[in-house]
Amino acid sequence: MALVSALLATLLVLPFGVAALALWWAGAGDPDARARSRGRDAVWLGHAWVDGRKGPADLAGLPQLVRGGVRDLYVHAGPLEHDGSLRADRYPAAAQLVAAVHRELPGVRVQAWLGDLVAPESPEGLHLDDPVVRGRIVDSARQVLDAGFDGVHYDLEPVHSGSAGFLQLLDATRAVTSARSAPLSAAAPQIDPPPPFGRWYPHPAPHSVAALTGHPKWWSQQYFGEVARRVDQIAVMSYDTGMPLPSLYRGYVAQQTGLALQAVPESVDLLMGLPAYWADEWGHRGSAETVPAAVAGVRKGLSDRAPDRQNIGVALYADFSATDRDWAAYRRDWCLLAS
Repeated sequence: MALVSALLATLLVLPFGVAALALWWAGAGDPDARARSRGRDAVWLGHAWVDGRKGPADLAGLPQLVRGGVRDLYVHAGPLEHDGSLRADRYPAAAQLVAAVHRELPGVRVQAWLGDLVAPESPEGLHLDDPVVRGRIVDSARQVLDAGFDGVHYDLEPVHSGSAGFLQLLDATRAVTSARSAPLSAAAPQIDPPPPFGRWYPHPAPHSVAALTGHPKWWSQQYFGEVARRVDQIAVMSYDTGMPLPSLYRGYVAQQTGLALQAVPESVDLLMGLPAYWADEWGHRGSAETVPAAVAGVRKGLSDRAPDRQNIGVALYADFSATDRDWAAYRRDWCLLAS
């Protein structure tokens, strides 16, 4: 009986050990020297920058805050109403911010970050399968461009893999942004890893559980590519992975970077998210998911897959939670600056 129990325990533990070893190996080794910032990075900025809470002193300090390779600022201008509309009083200080950025940070673009919960995960959220709702969202995109924003950044969660409504929304929005030579970007969940990672992932079978419950956290690589082909930038939310150790998180990000590089056309900017925030819960271990570990994973994935690719960067989430150490790690490890 003891032997049977030992065998069963081994069969249960072995796949997790194999997966952990594979992830560790994916992130191991030194990155290629070419795997560094191309000056195409981004940062998510909180709502305080456009609702009046940030004043002249904050605007004056913004260039020093985002120095490095940042080209795009995703500034929270929403949230959208559940019907897809956007209240104009959400961003009273937007013109002041955009003017300051254009004056003090030439070449940096201010994109309006528009987000909301999505049905059916949230029944009261956005129903992207409804053409009327999609039309209002496109009108909201047009509205922020009229207000002076340089581009539109969608962060609609959770969009299920295969959602036709989301693709139709992107097509309709792209027609608006392209006509104004404005960038369209979208935040995206992680890519469902193929075997062996997909089958032996070091979690209690999260992919299977997600599929059974109908609330997937991951997109298929094919759907990820379909979204990427409809935008100018795609930013992977490569955090909240539940990885317990920095080495495993580094390997996971390296793997995600490689999968994304396979799916995203070279003409589209691929941005990998950096977790500049602290949380200690089942889906996010603050001691493991760090900016240095994420950057190391991005550099390793880029080194292994396409070290010369130019349209790649990182996106730091977010200014309101990032510490000086997070910013220092971004500049030191990705931009390869002295400080």
